[in-house]
Amino acid sequence: MRATNNKLICVNATGCLEVFSTPYPETSWQVPWIHSLFGNAAAVASGVAAAQRALGRDDVRVIAQGGDGGTTDIGFGCLSGMFERNDDVLYICYDNEAYMNTGVQRSSATPPAARTATTMAVGAEPGNVFGQGKDLPAIAIAHGIAYVATATVAELHDLEAKVRRAMEFRGARYLHIFVPCPLGWGHASEDTIRIARLAKETGLFPVYEAVDGEIASVSKIRRKMPVEEYLRPQKRFAHLFGKAPRTEVIARIQEIADRNVRRYGLVEP
Repeated sequence: MRATNNKLICVNATGCLEVFSTPYPETSWQVPWIHSLFGNAAAVASGVAAAQRALGRDDVRVIAQGGDGGTTDIGFGCLSGMFERNDDVLYICYDNEAYMNTGVQRSSATPPAARTATTMAVGAEPGNVFGQGKDLPAIAIAHGIAYVATATVAELHDLEAKVRRAMEFRGARYLHIFVPCPLGWGHASEDTIRIARLAKETGLFPVYEAVDGEIASVSKIRRKMPVEEYLRPQKRFAHLFGKAPRTEVIARIQEIADRNVRRYGLVEP
């Protein structure tokens, strides 16, 4: 609100944020707020931005919000169109790596080996398969839009700074926020911030900014942690740590983290 001089319109996809902040007929929002369908928040926000432009208003800013299911899956086409047209919208994705609002089903943001309600629970390879899904921040960067950033709920000052930074740009912008879900991930509520911090410190979730299609800044890992520290507290990965630990699967996840470290330069040389 400070970054927009209190002139803001919000478009919200169906999801957890919409459910807990607007129990009909009440709302927690103190700004113009539009509830869209599961998959068209980006398109609705583009329409709002076009309406403001037609009215000659460049002082009212527009944001769209959705979870990873409504962003990486159902809303992917609308979001890509918003990027391609360079509509003046900041899109914010709250990524908890599955459809948490509807029963913990797999999304294209679900990581490898994670158990969900729609991934194999038993057998030779339980959990989500390797080699699927989307790296949506990288896809946003590939569109060449003005600003792309990732953040976690463990570093709120960094998140706030990136929201302010995003509002300095015009055109399409994208902010991808890592948000652990105690219910869907099976960890203690009081561990939420620690889990989010470990996602960054292991290298599994790189935190960075990109401007005009190029990486502009990277949040360095202060103390690189093995992925086991992140995986073990979560019941969705419990099958990796049973009587016969799946060390080969853990090693493959470690390779993903190490590749992110190399790709984004997350550790000081």
